[in-house]
Amino acid sequence: MRVSRKIYRICVFLCAMAVTVSFFPTTQASTSPQTSWTLDNVLKQMDAQAATFHSLTADLERTKVTVVVNDKSIETGQIFVRSDDKMRIEVTQPDARTILRDGDTFYIYNPKIHRVEEYNLGKKKSVVDQFLLLGFGTSGSSLKESYTVTLKDEETLDNRKVLLLELLPKTDEVRKQLSKIQLWLDESTWLPAQQQFFETGSGDYFIIRYRNINRNVRIPDNEFKPHWPHGTTRVQPQA
Repeated sequence: MRVSRKIYRICVFLCAMAVTVSFFPTTQASTSPQTSWTLDNVLKQMDAQAATFHSLTADLERTKVTVVVNDKSIETGQIFVRSDDKMRIEVTQPDARTILRDGDTFYIYNPKIHRVEEYNLGKKKSVVDQFLLLGFGTSGSSLKESYTVTLKDEETLDNRKVLLLELLPKTDEVRKQLSKIQLWLDESTWLPAQQQFFETGSGDYFIIRYRNINRNVRIPDNEFKPHWPHGTTRVQPQA
């Protein structure tokens, strides 16, 4: 099953994961992180927090770095997530657009050209879910099923104590797209403070930073409905 670059880039932007599996042991790297936390304790804490996660809102900043030409582009906006496979991202700068997930369907709305693209995940869902909601209510168990996990260190980011995890994809399908992922978990909320995705081969990467996170706030169903202005062109590109 091949995941197209278009779907892959949507998934990396949304960066979330919603799989639940049983708990398996993972071997840590030989270099010990400078923290009193152990990998097992971190993943068990993620298991406990995942059981009570329902929703979040946050500001986000996404930086794309193209290494070979030393180019950097930045997008900013807001993200809204619910644990029932619903997500909405409102990109505000530099070019406004809406990215919406409602179950197995993605929508990308571009107000400049009055056009919305619709994608149905279908059989690609199991692969796509490895990118979606990564760290947003993700259990430690599910993380270890899809990735080889290493606890790298304890750091400070935006005046927050964070734990840095390095994730190496286990499946060939994901490794074709990403060589590794780094995940900074806020110790006060057990939600991502930052994520970094490294593309396979090119060395290019994305960094997504989250600020002003609100956990388990009420987000009405209407926020996740595909309501587009009259006259919007609807297209269904081949995924």
